[in-house]
Amino acid sequence: MKIGIISDTHDDIKNTQKAIELFNKLDVKNVFHAGDYVFPGIINLFKELKPNTNMYGVRGNNDGELLGIANKFKELENAVFFNEFGRVVIEKKEIGIYHGTNPKLSETLIQSQIFDLLILGHTHIRRIERVGRTLVLNPGALNSSFFPQEKQKGPNVIIYELEHESESMNGNGNGNGNMNEKVGTGSASFVTLDDD
Repeated sequence: MKIGIISDTHDDIKNTQKAIELFNKLDVKNVFHAGDYVFPGIINLFKELKPNTNMYGVRGNNDGELLGIANKFKELENAVFFNEFGRVVIEKKEIGIYHGTNPKLSETLIQSQIFDLLILGHTHIRRIERVGRTLVLNPGALNSSFFPQEKQKGPNVIIYELEHESESMNGNGNGNGNMNEKVGTGSASFVTLDDD
């Protein structure tokens, strides 16, 4: 089973559509959005996810229209908007999701070792890093205008695949190269969307 991770879309309709097309092509069963949608209307695009795809989201620091975002989530099938922090169990994996607005809270969540996967956003810097039990996942900004191209090949999403082990690691997880991290019964990889 595949999980799609997206963050910091910042009203980028084109790249959000590309991410959704990729999630559908890869038959992703669960999509996590780590916040900063900005305009609530962009959430309408997620209606194009395949039927029975679950969607989970939290708010980001640029998401001022919380009522609008919450209402848009209600219009989606199989979707949950957690507000600031969410916790989900999928296939016995404890998954936490937080935008990452407060770096100290992000670090506390990582160090708590409660989660198998902790999904973050906010920094616009992609990250796949194992810290003890917890695999920290940040796809970076989906809106490519928010980061310098030389630091990150973007826009990016992360695909986490359960029941597939990968021992290959190429890059350091800080935006340089591609990286796959062995995660018990799963693997996480960046996918860079075509920039056309």
